[in-house]
Amino acid sequence: MDRFSPVITLDAVRRELVPAAELRVAINLGNPVLAQRDEASGALTGVSVVLANALAEALGVSVRLIPYEAAGKVFAALEDGAWDLAFLAIEPVRAQKIAFSIPYVSIDGTYLVRDDSPFQQARELDAPGCRIAVGQGAAYDLFLSRTLHHAELHRLPTSAGAMDAFIEFGLEAAAGVRQPLERFAASNPGLRVLKDNFTEIHQAMAVPRARVLAATYVQQFIRRALQEGLVTRGLVDSGQLDARVTALASVKDIETGDRH
Repeated sequence: MDRFSPVITLDAVRRELVPAAELRVAINLGNPVLAQRDEASGALTGVSVVLANALAEALGVSVRLIPYEAAGKVFAALEDGAWDLAFLAIEPVRAQKIAFSIPYVSIDGTYLVRDDSPFQQARELDAPGCRIAVGQGAAYDLFLSRTLHHAELHRLPTSAGAMDAFIEFGLEAAAGVRQPLERFAASNPGLRVLKDNFTEIHQAMAVPRARVLAATYVQQFIRRALQEGLVTRGLVDSGQLDARVTALASVKDIETGDRH
């Protein structure tokens, strides 16, 4: 915390971040790198859950995990005041209403194509007649909406639905997070994932923008979680061995994630 950061106490943070009896945490199941649901028990797992529980413990409050099937639905639920804390990718559109921490994980946004597709690099897909399936409201949907000039985006309610639509409607590509795209390609012969990416997605903790003290506390918390290896352990324990944990040295000049 720098010399301009407000002095905060746990009581003040609790009053601002946890206005009800429990910390309500939005868990985005649309990004399986960060959160998963156990098929047998229905329990939520993953690094997002680990961090949510650790933050609640540090504050001395109970936690309620609220699952969403897509990041766009998490962001939309902010309007209803449905959650106090969320795990989302840093995005300029979202930063108008959300205060982000520094990123703790980075993942690739890339494309799924057919084996016989002529596309070899992500930049080649911004071409007339190229139809790309994407999960509506996902970070990569927002990024591609800003940056594509010729390709056409076909938006589906979820990222999983985008992969299915890519197959069903014979689209040229599906955009998404590398790891789930690679798993989908591995179980569907004739598909491949491009080796490069069109963006690097920075994942962060997020609170409603008006909660200034809470944002400062969450910023301090995620720095400690990175320093103490909690993020790494959460990823390893959930089998996400190829996710890139953010090095604090690479974000030492970032005080709030919404500057991205």
